[in-house]
Amino acid sequence: MRLVNLFKYIYLRLISANKVAKVLGVKYGNNCHFGTKNFGSEPYLIEIGDNFKTSYGVQFITHDGAVHVLRNKFDELKDIDLFAKIIIGNNVFLGLNSIILQGTIIGNDVIIGAGSVVKGNIESNGVYAGVPAKFICTIEEYLNKNNEHFVNTKHLNLSDKAKFIKFRFEVI
Repeated sequence: MRLVNLFKYIYLRLISANKVAKVLGVKYGNNCHFGTKNFGSEPYLIEIGDNFKTSYGVQFITHDGAVHVLRNKFDELKDIDLFAKIIIGNNVFLGLNSIILQGTIIGNDVIIGAGSVVKGNIESNGVYAGVPAKFICTIEEYLNKNNEHFVNTKHLNLSDKAKFIKFRFEVI
């Protein structure tokens, strides 16, 4: 059994995060890009819509280990566990090192800021950040607030993008 686990560990390290998600049973739609391979111990409880992206370090947690305290305190609860699904809608971005906890439902057109801890129902069409994650602004407000800073560089290769950014910010 140890050898099987070792091969599984090596295999999961070598393949893309999207393939890891598929192998582990994460359900996800079209045009999804995972920057993380951390889908927790019950990845089959994660459901994601279309046009989804994570940054690096994002963690999905589909259980609550805190029931350890209840198991020890109440004899009748010595065998309990607590699990819940994570459901994420369409057109969602999860920022660097955000943590999505069990039972979370994220609507459509949502941005989760870096380092956020997300639990509960996250309404559609919003930007959320913090610990715990709280509503910051609508997607339209985010667009208006940042519009003057947008640059059309998505089509550039890394070298050309670096040249553009250095020129724009006068980095020598």
